Amino acid sequence: MRARGTVGTLLVLLFAVSIRLEAADPPSPALALSFRPVQKDVEYDTPARGDFEKCTVRVEREGKRSGWVVLSPEGLALRRFVDTNGDNVVDHWRYYQGGLEVYRDLDSDFNNKVDQSRWLNTAGSRWALDANEDGRIDGWKVLSAQEAGREAVRALVTGDVALLRTLLVSADDVKALGLEAELAKKVMQSVSEPEKKLKAARSDTKTVAAETQWMRFDAGAPSVVPADDGKADRDLYVYENAIAIVETKNQPGLIQLGELVRVGDVWKLTQVPQPLGESTEVAAGGLLMQPPIATVPTAATTDSLSPEAQKLLAELQELDKNSPSAAADAEALGRYNAKRADLLQQLVAVSRSEAEREQWTRQMVDGLAAAVQTGGYPAGLKRLETIEADLARASGRSDLAAYVKYRRMLSRYSLDLQSAAASTEERQKLQEAWLAQLEAFAKEHPQAEDVPAAMFQLAMAQEFAGNLKEARRWYDALVDKHAASDAGRRASGAIRRIDLEGKPLEYSGPGLKGGAVDLKSFRGKVLLVRFWSTWCKPCTEDLPQIRALYQQYRADGFEIVDVNLDTTTEPVADFMAKHGITWPQIHEPGGLESRPGKAFGIVSLPTMFLIGRDGKVVSRSTSVAALKEKLPELLKAR
Repeated sequence: MRARGTVGTLLVLLFAVSIRLEAADPPSPALALSFRPVQKDVEYDTPARGDFEKCTVRVEREGKRSGWVVLSPEGLALRRFVDTNGDNVVDHWRYYQGGLEVYRDLDSDFNNKVDQSRWLNTAGSRWALDANEDGRIDGWKVLSAQEAGREAVRALVTGDVALLRTLLVSADDVKALGLEAELAKKVMQSVSEPEKKLKAARSDTKTVAAETQWMRFDAGAPSVVPADDGKADRDLYVYENAIAIVETKNQPGLIQLGELVRVGDVWKLTQVPQPLGESTEVAAGGLLMQPPIATVPTAATTDSLSPEAQKLLAELQELDKNSPSAAADAEALGRYNAKRADLLQQLVAVSRSEAEREQWTRQMVDGLAAAVQTGGYPAGLKRLETIEADLARASGRSDLAAYVKYRRMLSRYSLDLQSAAASTEERQKLQEAWLAQLEAFAKEHPQAEDVPAAMFQLAMAQEFAGNLKEARRWYDALVDKHAASDAGRRASGAIRRIDLEGKPLEYSGPGLKGGAVDLKSFRGKVLLVRFWSTWCKPCTEDLPQIRALYQQYRADGFEIVDVNLDTTTEPVADFMAKHGITWPQIHEPGGLESRPGKAFGIVSLPTMFLIGRDGKVVSRSTSVAALKEKLPELLKAR
């Protein structure tokens, strides 16, 4: 299809035939199957050439729409060529795999040239724009974070800087996001000179070669940076530090995609992707999700400081004002963070009171820990260790010593994970050692402010590992000793969830479309309660089977109620429409930290409860496979 004129002429001829059906035969399957997508990375079905004549071409008409469908010998759709506006010229070219449409080229302005391309169904959700109709993507209408990562890897492998530019945040995007002026400047600096940065990323690396294949996208849950954080005039939806897993000649490799931010329906990168080789460290997570540096007091609150302290504070404020961007090189970030720690250490030394010394110490420790964990100052770990040792020798500083120790532990664990990024076995050993450190910390400092968080991590890890007895021990201890803490409230919900089986489940919440959804109203039905979110990949992967079960058994008394744990409702309606979700939804803002998230201590998605007709929970952690086995049995019960 690169030869547009030829394609256009052939398709006009096809429709000339289609309006004289009584006088001419349809085009041959070989002719219809000769067309190719404009974009190259499309997987679609094409029979062996020897089977072309076993295929059939059929005319389709509906209102002003008309076209051809090409069917395989088994009767599955292979191609569709459609005239949508009744001018007897094709404007949709559709390609199929396994009977499902996976790709479509569109001529939206009806000038016989493709200007849009869409990937559909199992091929994903990309919607590419080609405004100048030259066959190259120059923008996106829809692009998921995972697919943005895939396209970024393709740009890196092929050296396609034009494609890369479509994936990087632009000046228009920065304006649409409402970024604060200084942050906007740093973001634009981070994505500047993409050709130079792409060339540098491709040089001297074994991770990227012509044979490199995309494998998968690896990132935590997307985060929300609220508007009142002062970074933008609206909420920002961000993946903090995504990684692409690739394979080159059967050897796995990692490519740091970095930070991604959602601009409308398109996810964009805030930096050029970087291959991670043997000597490459995972860099800082990005500009938008950098931990905020503790705010230093303003002049209005520094009257009690000594002249020497005020001078140091002014230097600190000036340093922060001119802080380097996350895209800066490691040397620049290291100099900045070292200087900042030096100034705070001097402020500790000249402080007049114990409270003042503790304030500056905490700020210094927070800054060092953030810098170490984001890769901006690995050497900061040694400074944390020194501060910890000094406090351990000092009398009457146990609370502050525990505060420093916990952040030193987090920093050490973060650095260790970065160095072990490609080794599953090594990461497992680090996880085991980390849990042992958390347990020792909780026992040694039972009253420390970080103990509830440490205990909750221990409980979650044991639950994920299937050790419910041990998980319950930690959850119980949290509720007993730290009930008022956030972790204590989540632990209370987790205990409730673990103990659900055989008990009635009572819960109601606001419906996504208004009103309230009360689980009691489904008594007499077999009910699936599904905790999910749009960003949860396994939730999406399960949907076709869950939807099929719903259609198969609803008439027999099977119902579903979803509890959506997206932070806001913004992405939910479109996702439901796209995936055919029609059953009721409960939603309260806050994601995993929302009221339903905490009420049941939800720690992973999807989490699904299966409830019998009597309203009692049959399973507090069911799966699609278990549903298929259990539903017929439960639906027979009366």
